[in-house]
Amino acid sequence: MQALLHCAMLRGTILRANISMSATRIIKKYPNRRLYDTEISSYITIEDVRQLIVDGEEFEVRDAKSGEDLTRSVLLQIIAEHESAGEPVLSTQLLAQIIRFYGDSMQGFIGNYLERSMQLFLDQQQQFRQQMGGMLGQTPWAMMNQLTERNLEMWKELQKNLTGSVGQKPDPDRRAQDKRGR
Repeated sequence: MQALLHCAMLRGTILRANISMSATRIIKKYPNRRLYDTEISSYITIEDVRQLIVDGEEFEVRDAKSGEDLTRSVLLQIIAEHESAGEPVLSTQLLAQIIRFYGDSMQGFIGNYLERSMQLFLDQQQQFRQQMGGMLGQTPWAMMNQLTERNLEMWKELQKNLTGSVGQKPDPDRRAQDKRGR
């Protein structure tokens, strides 16, 4: 019962925070690994932090003693816990490929590439949901096939743009053709 009250209190605070558009929420992490939400003046769990993410809350996790930003490590902890329990999102092969980029000359590009790819996926997901809401006469499979084809084309274009200019000198003739074509 106390857990339900805590959850309800947390959700009520989240709703109030969204309405008031307050500053970034600060969560303090103590040496005993406990997390303290300064907005609701209460200890929270890692699952509560995950719920803040799902709800779209902006927050930072700070070391209670030094003030160091620990947000990335907490986010990675949430990912690790969810990857090990249940159906993983990231395959072993994908994780190995990401690890290979550390120390590679392309390391600086991979983060931006993954962010853009995820944003593209989210945009398409939103578009799919909108189309599903206004769908008349089309089957869901036909719509999914259309989105998949568009997604594949956008991925190819993104990869071409990302890798096409790496390590190449600018071609003045090509640049002149591009300007004339516009």
